[in-house]
Amino acid sequence: MPENQTQTDLQKNFSVLITGGSGLIGRYLTSILSAAGYNVSHLSRSGSQSGSAKVFMWDPEKGMIDPEAFEGIDFIIHLAGANIGGKRWTRKRKEEIIESRVDSARLIHKNIVDRGIGLKAFISASATGIYGSETSTKIFSENNPPAEDFLGSVCKKWEAAADLFDNSGIRTVKIRSGVVLEKSDSALSKMIKPGKFGFLVQAGSGQQYMPWIHITDLCNIYLKALEDSTMNGAYNAVAPQHVTHGEFIHILGKVMNLPVLPGPIPGFVLRAVLGERSDVILKGSRISSEKLITTGYLFLFSKLENALVNVILG
Repeated sequence: MPENQTQTDLQKNFSVLITGGSGLIGRYLTSILSAAGYNVSHLSRSGSQSGSAKVFMWDPEKGMIDPEAFEGIDFIIHLAGANIGGKRWTRKRKEEIIESRVDSARLIHKNIVDRGIGLKAFISASATGIYGSETSTKIFSENNPPAEDFLGSVCKKWEAAADLFDNSGIRTVKIRSGVVLEKSDSALSKMIKPGKFGFLVQAGSGQQYMPWIHITDLCNIYLKALEDSTMNGAYNAVAPQHVTHGEFIHILGKVMNLPVLPGPIPGFVLRAVLGERSDVILKGSRISSEKLITTGYLFLFSKLENALVNVILG
């Protein structure tokens, strides 16, 4: 590298195409990658502008992508997918959740192969839901097989679609994220809603674990996956501190200076309201981040209290 040429100068020659760029993670990630010197563009169903990123139209259901989206692209980050927690899991909704992730990845892969595009890497979102909705004493690592329940099945098919790129000789990284801590449009934002009435409330027994990650750490992990060519395969993107839901709510109450109601919301009430989707809230096990840590990644927020202070009070 010439003495007057910095790493950032080199990054300015790299282009990243993001699917789902207008979503929660996509917005933060676009800002972080742009600040790091990458040229960022989005694939969007609406085609509406999202910040400074250039937007290209696509419609996975119709098999349509603007061919200009792939011009000069070095990396693709695949975040697109129907919101798992947004609606009741009817049969139709389950199909939408799976197809929105799988069919879109397959469409991108077909275009990459057909056009002979030499991607440096394909990086796909995934989730710790691959280990299933259960509460156990086990600490799950990337070596554990996918669960047989709905979330396990979703993530298994999601990652299998990403592996199409790996099978084509493209470095492929799958980021299995936990509960993302962000204030305005996330699972956390739902947990703090009772705060406007002056209290917080626990869901179920509180013994279920809540693997979590600060949104800045999650975006920095995607950035590392772009830049670290040794990263390949699946990585659990969760903070190293294990906490139960009960511990999470009480730490949240401390940060917000609010009491936690002594009586939790019973599990049967949540099941009546949310159906099968309640498993996301009522169940959870510990997830290991050791594989990610061995890459040299250093968490900005490894302790929950510090993360919540930053998100809520920062």
